[in-house]
Amino acid sequence: MKAAIISLESTSSKMVAEAMKKYFDQVDMLHLKGIEVDLGKEGGVFYHGKELEKYDCVYLKGSFRYANLLRSIATFLEGKVPYMPLPANAFTTVHNKLLTHLALQQHHLPMPKTYVLPDVNGAKELLKKVHYPIVMKFPEGTQGKGVMFADSFNSASSLLDALGVLKQPFIIQEYVETDGTDIRALVVGEKVVAAMKRKAQTEEKRANLHAGGVGESVQLSRASINVALDTAKALGVDICGVDILEGPTGPLVIEANISPGLQGLSAVSTIDIANEIARYLHYHTQRVLDGTKREETKTVMKEIMPDEQMTHQIITALQFRGERILLPDIVTKFARFSDRKEYLLTLKKGKVEIEESKR
Repeated sequence: MKAAIISLESTSSKMVAEAMKKYFDQVDMLHLKGIEVDLGKEGGVFYHGKELEKYDCVYLKGSFRYANLLRSIATFLEGKVPYMPLPANAFTTVHNKLLTHLALQQHHLPMPKTYVLPDVNGAKELLKKVHYPIVMKFPEGTQGKGVMFADSFNSASSLLDALGVLKQPFIIQEYVETDGTDIRALVVGEKVVAAMKRKAQTEEKRANLHAGGVGESVQLSRASINVALDTAKALGVDICGVDILEGPTGPLVIEANISPGLQGLSAVSTIDIANEIARYLHYHTQRVLDGTKREETKTVMKEIMPDEQMTHQIITALQFRGERILLPDIVTKFARFSDRKEYLLTLKKGKVEIEESKR
């Protein structure tokens, strides 16, 4: 199988490309600035003047500044490349905070109260009603850039005057107190493969590592895991960084990133994150090439369970926690139980049967 990463050749992209060499027969790194998209009847995608090779898997990455180019490339490649983890529309949706929030709203995902204003005068009227502090954002920007905080009407009004001069649209969002911390969760398929808590520096409210924040490993709550997975699903992407605030009312999504950096996460995680991404890309590409229907993303289990229909029997003592039975890890792995599904339990004395609900 042949794969390509089209990117700005960041360190994260190089990490993934190197890991992919263990799974794919050929892995090419193509610099985004060498790509040309020709529109029209004879249009296509070219790399340094030559038509792009045929690949089984293409992973497109890049900053918001290249959103339109990335979408153009993906649009031409969809239907020609068997598998791409990011669909074309994701590049203009996820690279724009406003469009991201709209997608989250449509899927009823929790986020801080957010306002979109038509002009500065209308925004100043809103500033008289909101509770401070507030967050003010440009729709485009990454790594905490374009994010401002105001702790009073006067400071917010001054920021609005500056925004008015720039003649850019802006977003006003309620500030959720989390003691200067947020969560970055990395979703790969139907799994959060790594997560970290980021702590802002003193006098700084942005927890982004590029803004001086410090990261540490964190064990996510089930609610935060589900919010991260649902966010990626709502945006239609298979690989995504999701930024979450764990507020007093539960987790809230503040941003998504489809070109997430891996260095910070890798530094605090025991997981080989680049390998997790590479393995998933190979697994899903192989499934598509095999002509199988797309199912919920699962961890590759072929090494321990080559035949999914095979029945296994295990003799084990039962562990109880209060009145509840704890199943051994191997049971949940073989049966592939998930707390995101419903199950039918059939009970008899000395016997319990569990099967996935067909509802």
